[in-house]
Amino acid sequence: MKTIKILLLLIISIRISATAQTNDSIQQKIIWTFELNRQIDALAVRIVSKNISTAEQKKADYIIMQLNTYGGELAAADSIRTSILNCKIPIIVFINNQAASAGALISIACDSIYMHSGGSIGAATVVDQTGEVLPDKYQSFMRSMMRATAEAHGKKTVVKDGKTTEIWHRDPQIAQAMVDPEISIEGIIERGKVLTFTTKEAIQNGYCEGEAENINQILQQTNISNYKIFEYTPTLTDGIINFLMNPIVQGILILLMFGGIYFELQTPGIGFPLGAAVFGAILYFAPLYIEGLAQNWEIIVFITGVILLLVEIFVIPGWGIAGISGIILIIIGLTMSMIDNNIFKYENEFNISIIVKPLALVVTSILISGIGIIYFGKKILSSRVLSISLHTELNANEGFVSVETNEKSFIGIICTTITPLNPSGKVLIDNEVYTAIAEYGFIEKGETVIITRFETGQLYCEKKTAES
Repeated sequence: MKTIKILLLLIISIRISATAQTNDSIQQKIIWTFELNRQIDALAVRIVSKNISTAEQKKADYIIMQLNTYGGELAAADSIRTSILNCKIPIIVFINNQAASAGALISIACDSIYMHSGGSIGAATVVDQTGEVLPDKYQSFMRSMMRATAEAHGKKTVVKDGKTTEIWHRDPQIAQAMVDPEISIEGIIERGKVLTFTTKEAIQNGYCEGEAENINQILQQTNISNYKIFEYTPTLTDGIINFLMNPIVQGILILLMFGGIYFELQTPGIGFPLGAAVFGAILYFAPLYIEGLAQNWEIIVFITGVILLLVEIFVIPGWGIAGISGIILIIIGLTMSMIDNNIFKYENEFNISIIVKPLALVVTSILISGIGIIYFGKKILSSRVLSISLHTELNANEGFVSVETNEKSFIGIICTTITPLNPSGKVLIDNEVYTAIAEYGFIEKGETVIITRFETGQLYCEKKTAES
């Protein structure tokens, strides 16, 4: 009997211990943390979006974003702000140095703000790349974003002078004073100055929950004692995607696409230039698609534009509706694929500033590509750079003959195309096959052409008209 009692007590003790361990495990909070110590741009958007998504997958209880930035792009800041406000997990921002301009907007969007000693937040006036203040329409949009972001946190009940009252958790007037020097707030900022808070000033005015030196101190102040911290570590894949999403690299890839298409059209067969163009398109769209920026319809728009452009060149030569439409669709596809489609509207007003920089990048890259093609095109085509797409040997038993210098006398000779010229193909002169290039547009098989010139071992021709 005594033995049975001992066994029962032992079983009860084990159950109590297991229950306690289970409760500890259940109560343990998961903290996901990451750093955003950079300019606010498309890569910053990717970092924040990826970490929020990962934290949601891990069912984290809190996200701590360690922030240090002097600002960046308005569109990117708006995208990050929207992601933070829509996140169901409480996000704590730890300003470990500066949260200026776009950084201030991002910080205000977070549920809680903690700052390192010596930190600052504010100075959110919209400026251009030279530091010049932009017109009021830009400032108005930024003011509305700052104000609305502060209002999104609602009000809290406080007791003041023995009376219960409601005040804003983040005062919207203070938020827009960080943008507009014309706003004055008694005891905080006078007219003519843009508001920036130090750590202690931010705490005093409700724009910081507390001062901390590290994450552990933040968790102590939020009364979280049982927790496990997971920290984001960039992977090799992240590094590659970040590199490909760099605006400079994207511009180079656009140059590669257009340059490859042009030089492929200027050489017979399918070779290196087309491969380079396809490779450039894959590297351009792949990271954007993986990150959810490039949508299926945007890629389809780009491909449709390329098809229309090719139709204009080969089927209906000349610059008409198909060609112009193709160029417009290509520009739209390349531009829209760089933009987060979720941030086109704000307070029912279209924000044109979102598309300005991507559009400028695409158009500039296309113009540079066009200028480069015009300047270097003939030099490259006359060199051996593109020889990978040409025959290495032209044997007489295959119907080919060499083009000798005396064939300059062929200028003016009328002959027939035995393959389509698009723009390069074959013509038949005195029962001999020669490679020739169409001067203009596309020439079909069996057309009568006239040899117009001879350069660097290559015959050029154009379709014979009644006048010629």
